[in-house]
Amino acid sequence: MSPDRGPQELLEDMHDASVEGERPDELSAVDEAQQFLAQQAEQAQNFTFRGICVGLAIGVIICFSNTYFGLQTGWISGMTMPAALIGFAFFKTISQHLDLPFTPVENVLVQTVAGAVGTMPLGCGFVGIVPALNYLLKPEENGPLQLPTGKLILWSLGICFFGVVFAVPLRKEVIVREKLKFPSGTATALVISVLHGGGDDGKIARQECGLETARRRSADVLRSRSLSQDLVRRSSSMSGIPRDAAGNFQAVPKQPVESDDSEAGLDQKSDWKAKIQLLAVAFGASAVYTLSSYFIPYLHDVPVFGLQLAHDWLWTFNPSPAYIGQGIIMGPATTLHMLLGAIVGWAMLSPLAKSRGWASGPVNDWTSGSKGWIVWVSLAIMLADSIVSLGWLVLRPIITHSPQWSRSFRRHTQNGGVSRFLGLRRSERGSYTALASPEHSRTHHLRSRSFSRPKSSVGKHEAPEVDAPPAHLISNRTVLMLLVLSVAFCIFAIRTVFGALIPYYAIFLAIILALLLSVMGVRAQGETDLNPVSGISKVTQLIFAIVVPNSNPNAVTINLLAGAISESGALQAGDLMQDLKAGHLLGASPKAQFWGQMIGSAVGAVVSAGVYKLYTSVYEVPGGLFQVPTGYVWIFTARLVTGKGLPHMAWQWAVGAGGIFAILTAVRIQGQGKWWQAWLPGGIAVAVGSLHCCRAIQQRR
Repeated sequence: MSPDRGPQELLEDMHDASVEGERPDELSAVDEAQQFLAQQAEQAQNFTFRGICVGLAIGVIICFSNTYFGLQTGWISGMTMPAALIGFAFFKTISQHLDLPFTPVENVLVQTVAGAVGTMPLGCGFVGIVPALNYLLKPEENGPLQLPTGKLILWSLGICFFGVVFAVPLRKEVIVREKLKFPSGTATALVISVLHGGGDDGKIARQECGLETARRRSADVLRSRSLSQDLVRRSSSMSGIPRDAAGNFQAVPKQPVESDDSEAGLDQKSDWKAKIQLLAVAFGASAVYTLSSYFIPYLHDVPVFGLQLAHDWLWTFNPSPAYIGQGIIMGPATTLHMLLGAIVGWAMLSPLAKSRGWASGPVNDWTSGSKGWIVWVSLAIMLADSIVSLGWLVLRPIITHSPQWSRSFRRHTQNGGVSRFLGLRRSERGSYTALASPEHSRTHHLRSRSFSRPKSSVGKHEAPEVDAPPAHLISNRTVLMLLVLSVAFCIFAIRTVFGALIPYYAIFLAIILALLLSVMGVRAQGETDLNPVSGISKVTQLIFAIVVPNSNPNAVTINLLAGAISESGALQAGDLMQDLKAGHLLGASPKAQFWGQMIGSAVGAVVSAGVYKLYTSVYEVPGGLFQVPTGYVWIFTARLVTGKGLPHMAWQWAVGAGGIFAILTAVRIQGQGKWWQAWLPGGIAVAVGSLHCCRAIQQRR
């Protein structure tokens, strides 16, 4: 084998060779990889009280940020990578006082818990569905519904668990077998590997980080060739398996510490101090601006285009540090798409609708003004993007694997009929079965495993399935029990909070749809790094428009709650899967991550309800700062699908915009991986941008 072959390719060749019976002893390398995962999973740092506490603290900060930003724009960020960096910085600062070293697996726990807490404002509906229920429901729709804090907490707890539990069985398929990329999880694993692989105290062995695997899986996320080559030079192993210069696996004794390590450690320590100082300065500046803007509202409404345009058309500029930070995280492509949406919506459609008399009211009026008129166009763009994306996720496996399934069906039916294909025909030998030799059984097992799954995920280019020890996996019995309990608790919580407003069958159907659609959401996130939770909720709303008759006085409320349930389940499943991907690359215990996610979800549900109540009691909602545009999208969608009608000329423009972005989304799907794909406008980003004034969009500079 050539020296430039990676560890994963070596394992692939071992698998192929063992299937053919050529060199079965080569499977020992796989055993060593399995041993590495077992050693990592056995570390006490996989689940620690200090890791949980630090993760919760970071998650609370993210929760405040996401609620603040979400009520303004409807856009939040999981911030798993910043959470991992902040956690590492904290433990690095207090490393002299730690009894146990802070290891990569504990870093995974910190970011898992932090991410679970931080995404709850969206998962529990506090940036969309809850404001719609509280402020936007009309009296003829049995609204508005004012929910006390206790009921908000019960609602949040009711919908925050079942998606996490349902994601556990998906892990084996999409992470271990199909090896989907999950770019954010892979990039987080790489960052953690880099942070711990260069430790200055020598207590953390480089081979603990699974660095090579993380580097390979994140090639499409971090494209810096120099960084990748540096990581390969610094890492002597893949998943704890040492290699020599020829790429062969061998045992390598621990190398003595070089004399320059102390100087490098001092440089790294001073570098980290500078980064912590920068973090503190940025945090302080943002806090000062936010506090000042509360007493001086014009600070987040600067009329850079002139007072007349600011007054007549709402063209203002908001230099909020929150937007700058979100723009840095989202990247230039997404923010440019949002900027395009803002320009199209507020520089073109708003003046057009006003001048033609389609929206004759004040511009900032959601009912008769151009702000409300634009929402329908944005909603059509969202629906078109979501339906095309989800439709492709459903059709692609059928199109890709149908020839193979057809050949397999014909082969089995020709040999023994349909009953043999389904496994219903008894053996012709009666109750006796010939026993194969151990060698034949082993070869047959590998062959059958190769042909039991589609070609795209198994075959020549797949490594043997290497996973954490069974003791560190969640058993099927536990999953089934927790799934039943979480679904039952969800039904109980929703009925307790909303009473007879939503019937039992509607809750149960919404949960079933949430579980089914979350599978597509997980696959989309694994392949594209985007979880289409908005589209999933809209699909659920469309289905409930058919199930629940328009004559039902609670049709709009039922539609809103059903969409919120499906969005929550898909978000939780995708969030956990990103974390599990990072943990799998670093050898963290899946069981520890699962319980960390459950703890984070529970705390996040309570905290997000409190943060929402805090913001809505201090600020006017909907108002100048918190316009809750996502709440209007929710309520308008519910009214649309339940037959409430559209403003004049809105449906013509909505259909046209939807058709254009359906085509653009299809082209984006076909151009996946091409250089030009990122520059085609994304439907969700453009729609979000068109929902807001120009002051709500800042791109990364």
